[in-house]
Amino acid sequence: MTTTSGVTPGVQGITETDIANYLANTPGFFERHAELLSSVQLTSPHGQRAVSLQERQMEMLRDRIKGLEMRIVEMIRNSQENVAIADRLHRWTRALLLTAEPAALPAVLVGDLKHQFLIPQAAIRLWGIDTAHAERPFAAAVSDDAKSFADSLTQPYCGINAGFEPVGWLDEAAGVMSVALIPLRHGNACFGLLVLGSPDPTRYSAEMGTEFLVRIGEVASAALSRLLRA
Repeated sequence: MTTTSGVTPGVQGITETDIANYLANTPGFFERHAELLSSVQLTSPHGQRAVSLQERQMEMLRDRIKGLEMRIVEMIRNSQENVAIADRLHRWTRALLLTAEPAALPAVLVGDLKHQFLIPQAAIRLWGIDTAHAERPFAAAVSDDAKSFADSLTQPYCGINAGFEPVGWLDEAAGVMSVALIPLRHGNACFGLLVLGSPDPTRYSAEMGTEFLVRIGEVASAALSRLLRA
């Protein structure tokens, strides 16, 4: 029995810390006094019943094993999700590589991206492209402000729809609550913007990682560079 000060009655000056340090630094103590181990009674963390030291250790080990099992399950789940994402990205990239007509690339890129990744809405606009494609929907007019904004993005923007002009390129812009804006670059020059929209305000959040969207932008930029002016 100890007092609230942690001092053992009858042994003035010796604290629980002193005792703990002594036992930790004297491994032979319990070998010489093995009978103490069987007499120690502790409170079980799974109830108020008293259990032996050995049983308490077993319960602690079971809890630790359960925690490790949960971590393994989570790792397996994340691994499976990553494999699925990689597989979708592969199929999307393959569709771009199989598109022989450069002018068909934007439609294939957007359509297959929506299909593979279940994206509710997506649109793309390009500028600085060959005049042969000037009448295509993807070459529709874009304001200088929108071009400057796209050029200023050092990484994809993810967050709520704050009334960005590019959101207006989507078919049902009024219902878009969150967006991802992905700049398209050739070298250091920005020549387009890919817009992904969702009615779910949490689909694209400022806290989400952008590594995957960066890869989408890199692949899209490489494919669409065939449309640029020579």
